[in-house]
Amino acid sequence: MFKKSKYILGTAALGAALLLSACGDDNKESSGKKDLGDINLAYVEWDSEVASTHVIGKVLEDIGYDVTLTPLDNAIMWEAVAKGEADAMVSGWLPRTHGAQFDEYGAAMEHLGENLNGAKIGLVVPAYMDVSSIADLSDEASSTITGIEPGAGIMSATETALKTYPNLAKWELLPSSSGAMTVALSQAIANEEEIVVTGWSPHWKFATYDLKYLDDPEGVFGGEESINTFARKDLKEEKPEAHKVLDAFYWTTEDMEQVMLDINEGASPDEAAEKWVEDNQDKVKEWTKDIK
Repeated sequence: MFKKSKYILGTAALGAALLLSACGDDNKESSGKKDLGDINLAYVEWDSEVASTHVIGKVLEDIGYDVTLTPLDNAIMWEAVAKGEADAMVSGWLPRTHGAQFDEYGAAMEHLGENLNGAKIGLVVPAYMDVSSIADLSDEASSTITGIEPGAGIMSATETALKTYPNLAKWELLPSSSGAMTVALSQAIANEEEIVVTGWSPHWKFATYDLKYLDDPEGVFGGEESINTFARKDLKEEKPEAHKVLDAFYWTTEDMEQVMLDINEGASPDEAAEKWVEDNQDKVKEWTKDIK
């Protein structure tokens, strides 16, 4: 469905590669849809952001855009939109998870507001584990926290937790990836073993497994988060239809988790996004009602 480009070396490489990816479209068959030109959405490869980006990409494709979805390292995603090398993203977690990136790049882009409320980050364990607070951890899971990609906001917060909680002084944070973390979690649950992971919601794992967040009495992981939409500064003037859709984009935790769960159960991100769009036309029409 979508063109997908993967650039992780920096925004200079991103700009050059996007120029190349714009070529080769001369033989596109006419579909009868309005041709609104190209648009590139950047995102970080978390399950939640894969879901939201593919859904909004599908909606933009349906109104006439040639959509490219570009997975990037977290910091490079922010930089790419700030420098205009990507058009927009719907993946900004605030105020804490991406707080450092927002402080660095936020003024250089347009903040279109929240697209989902009630997000959360923290340390997560299976419900069968007899621990309820970070402060109560002792030597569970071999004193190891299974993390995701280095540089992610939740990883930085977890590193702070290791320094903040005296009982975690000898604990280790093990970097991996979002996919590897969920594989380790599923294997541990299958064997009813102890595991502590860096977690966030919305995420399909909460719909699949009986999990719980550990209380955070020191407030290291902050409170409720929101996921936000950002666009390059001149998007409204150059691509007004896309700007209207992105500005109107708003959905719920249940919406996002349905897409993530379909992907986890074997659908491709394209297939899951298309299914959600087909099944939720009332919501999609709200996002596109100002498009002529």
